[in-house]
Amino acid sequence: MSKGSPGPTPGFLVWRLANKWRVAVDRALAPLGLTHAQYSLVASLHGMQRAGERPSQRRLADHTGLEALYVSKLARALESAGLIERTRDPRDPRAVQLALTEQGQAVTRQAVAAVQELLQQLTEPLGGLDAPRTHAFTAELTALLDVPLAPSLPPDESTQGTTP
Repeated sequence: MSKGSPGPTPGFLVWRLANKWRVAVDRALAPLGLTHAQYSLVASLHGMQRAGERPSQRRLADHTGLEALYVSKLARALESAGLIERTRDPRDPRAVQLALTEQGQAVTRQAVAAVQELLQQLTEPLGGLDAPRTHAFTAELTALLDVPLAPSLPPDESTQGTTP
């Protein structure tokens, strides 16, 4: 919390909400053998495949906001579990394309249903998933996510010792 603020800062609340969501999704998906991070990968891959795309690991990393190295690690674990297949991109031998296996599609459908149920439960205080307040909240979150991060600048003498 900041000195001038009577309560938690927006950043602190977003961080707490993100952690609460991750823990809730981890618990809901544990019976399916998935973590929240793995879910973000298979659910995104599911949607992309339904749109006729066979994305590369890089494309999936960009889509999910996860680091490419982390997507690679998750993809290897999901491949070992039989949920996805990784193949070389015929157009770029350095790139790896991902696709859900039949088993991966079945598990992903169950996972999406579980997360949708969880999302309905967690948005109940706003009136539920289809409520105007939930749509407004979603728009606000989207606006915050759309703000590009400024590149980090090395501290200069005029900013040293000051607190943002």
